[in-house]
Amino acid sequence: MDDPRKPPRLGVGLAQAVRKRAPVLTETYVAYGATEALFKECAKPGAYEVPQALEKDAEIPTDETGAHLGVGKGWWYETLGVAPTFMNWAQITFIHMYMLQVRIRMFPEEHADLWIQHLTNHAFYGAEDRLVIWHKLNSNSVRQKYLKDIFAQWRAVLLSYDEGVYKGDAMLAAAVWRNLLGGKEDVDFQKLAQVVSYMRKEIRALDKASDDDIAAGTWTFSSDPGAESAVVAKLSNATTG
Repeated sequence: MDDPRKPPRLGVGLAQAVRKRAPVLTETYVAYGATEALFKECAKPGAYEVPQALEKDAEIPTDETGAHLGVGKGWWYETLGVAPTFMNWAQITFIHMYMLQVRIRMFPEEHADLWIQHLTNHAFYGAEDRLVIWHKLNSNSVRQKYLKDIFAQWRAVLLSYDEGVYKGDAMLAAAVWRNLLGGKEDVDFQKLAQVVSYMRKEIRALDKASDDDIAAGTWTFSSDPGAESAVVAKLSNATTG
């Protein structure tokens, strides 16, 4: 009889999924392929292009800080209003990577670290590719500086979002405000609340997913924070009413 004090054995389904997908390969290769697809899903909401990067001798526009400005569509750029820059792409991607990582931590201990490491590696491969293709940073030393900066940001994201998820929505909103919005004073708090509500909803959905669902590499995020506008408005009215 199983000891009720012990956690359930979650590794069986994951191990079966690994064997089914690649019976003659190791989990390392399975995790590599699945996390590559998962990273692309995380990077999709913040995707942008820099058209001038494809034109010979064209000058890439910059913002007031000197960061290259691209062209992006979707809620994060068109509604929240953040600029389509490399660093903002990284922060939007990090939000989605964070939510996935919360779920991957629930993998059995012998699996979790490997999958998290592959997801993180793909993020930095993708970031370096973006720096070369869309920002023409052909100098390895310059690229490494950017990558070092965003790695430090990623570590800060993990700590601050963990604290926010644990301590409550106000703390999570403050973390998003600092990381994504740079702590700017002219923030739309309704939209910030939509981001927090979106993160909570997606984390709940991931929590309900099986290990196999994640290991398949086919997970998709349901929508964008704009879908939370009615929820946030209702909570706001209940608070102020």
